[in-house]
Amino acid sequence: MLTYLKKRQKAFGYAWTGIKTLFMKEAHAKIHFLAMILVVIAGFLFRLDKTEWCIIIMCIGVVLMAEGINTALERVCDKVSPERNPLIKDAKDIAAGSVLLVVMAVVVIGLIIFIPKIIQFFQ
Repeated sequence: MLTYLKKRQKAFGYAWTGIKTLFMKEAHAKIHFLAMILVVIAGFLFRLDKTEWCIIIMCIGVVLMAEGINTALERVCDKVSPERNPLIKDAKDIAAGSVLLVVMAVVVIGLIIFIPKIIQFFQ
């Protein structure tokens, strides 16, 4: 049992290191983090209800997860094939495009949640 717990502790440590690496070294992750902070502030200002908070938190998590997977894939591709390779380029472009698709969907969700609140605020 103690060995199991030690392994879980190490796994958590590796995951935390990955999160720190993502936010310290990746420009897009920093942009997503800034957007997350702004959305959370807006959520408090516009007093989101529990359901809206759950949707916003899930959106934030999905964007950050997509960015993390994209970054990991790019790093593996760069290691496996440092020279130009059309298949590696396709893989990296598809991964980056997937992040963009998620971000576009999340922006639409954010607009659906926040536009009525902004309109109500100015009435």
